[in-house]
Amino acid sequence: MSAVTDIPVTAADGGAGDLSAYAGQVLLIVNTASKCGFTPQYAELEALWRTYRDRGFAVLAFPCNQFGGQEPGDAAEIANFCSLTYDVSFPVFGKVDVNGPEAAPLFEHLKAQAPGLLGSTGIKWNFTKFLVDRDGRVVERYAPTTKPASLSGAIEALL
Repeated sequence: MSAVTDIPVTAADGGAGDLSAYAGQVLLIVNTASKCGFTPQYAELEALWRTYRDRGFAVLAFPCNQFGGQEPGDAAEIANFCSLTYDVSFPVFGKVDVNGPEAAPLFEHLKAQAPGLLGSTGIKWNFTKFLVDRDGRVVERYAPTTKPASLSGAIEALL
């Protein structure tokens, strides 16, 4: 099993990116969308990021348009929305698929390491969250309905 930070990702500009800068940090990886009922969670994600970033924690967002077409914009539109609407300062990567034949390798790994309800691997909706420890191991998967603020205790335990 490889560490999450060893898996290649898509950068915000659509080019090749990597997560090596986050090695040794506790991570909360989230598939996001700008036009979802859960989109206000960006505010709580930003609050977590600002609270814990100086202690080795990062929120990593991966926009996804697979659920109801709720992330139709390009990288610039997504970045503009996140910044202007929710004052997001945590990293937002390139748009990805999280399910299906074109699923990003990162999300294939996350789903395999932390299956959902009844062992299902598919991600059901935007704002599914994966908590990763400092060794790059997936610790827990959280449903879209789980409010980011409720994860403070789990994050504290890993820091």
